Amino acid sequence: MSSLFYPLLTFALLALVIAYWGITAVFLSTSNVAVYKVFNESACEYSYNTCDPETFNTSKEYKECPGSQCMFAFYGGETYYHKYLIALQFYNVFLFFWCANFVTALGQMTLAGAFASYYWAFKKPDDMPAFPIFSALGRALRYHTGTLAFGSLILSLIQTVRVLLEYLDHKLKGAQNKCTKFLLCCLKCCFWCLEKFIKFLNRNAYIMVAIYGKNFCTSARDAFFLLMRNVVRVAVLDKVTDFLLFLGKLLIVGAVGIFAFFFFSGRIKAIQDTTPTLNYYWVPILTVIVGSYLIAHGFFSVYAMCVDTLFLCFLEDLERNDGSAERPYLMPESLLKVLKKKNDPKLTEQS
Repeated sequence: MSSLFYPLLTFALLALVIAYWGITAVFLSTSNVAVYKVFNESACEYSYNTCDPETFNTSKEYKECPGSQCMFAFYGGETYYHKYLIALQFYNVFLFFWCANFVTALGQMTLAGAFASYYWAFKKPDDMPAFPIFSALGRALRYHTGTLAFGSLILSLIQTVRVLLEYLDHKLKGAQNKCTKFLLCCLKCCFWCLEKFIKFLNRNAYIMVAIYGKNFCTSARDAFFLLMRNVVRVAVLDKVTDFLLFLGKLLIVGAVGIFAFFFFSGRIKAIQDTTPTLNYYWVPILTVIVGSYLIAHGFFSVYAMCVDTLFLCFLEDLERNDGSAERPYLMPESLLKVLKKKNDPKLTEQS
């Protein structure tokens, strides 16, 4: 049951990542300096020379042109640091994606390791570790940090390219070239599909890493071909699971939203005295609805990870074992009955 509280750790780590990214982005955005240039009144234009307003009256330029002034030109800088601030901002965005994806991947592998330890335990729950969540977290940090970083890196590069394409699209909004717009639209669509595919592949690769402890590429390949060999089961389970989880989120958000409406509008007579007087009570209601959805999504992601992990373990169990005494099925008895399969009776008596 402690797995239900794991999203709190993920939320805390993501909050640190967002805070680090935000502080760095603000620092980069406000690191410009005021640039002063010599203004020639007779020509009514700035020269290329920068100046210091405190010492300009005693400078050589002022003596050569007494009518000139040292005036503010713009905020910026002449160093390479100031010239490439936009590149540093993109680098900061890339680091944000990498760290955020690493935290998410750590949570996925931790939960997958805990749920896989349940599935592959021959005697449940006797053969499980005492603290499956902490054991899985320790294994992920000790043995699979490079795997998590590599998978997160691939996804982060794709997401950074998507941000770059959005930036180019924003810059080229005034352009009337239809070929350029069409090309950008195609690229954004392709990279969106690629990001979805990499997320799906990474998720299943982390599950295989949690089961076997192999490297990322081998696990991703094994997971992909295992799912392709069972593509119909994957499609059915994925759609059914998504629909049920959507209903759960909708039920929670709807219930919280209805309660928030009656509370902030003052229609609950029992607590009417404690209801704050608001001119626009839809603002806190919408805030509560959005917050409840995010919280529900975080906790329901545990169930989604559980379903995906047990499903991959189930497929591996079907391919590796046949129910004999040497290779018994490790799935629960209820699942064996659904599939109309059974283990060797002698093995059942021994267990």
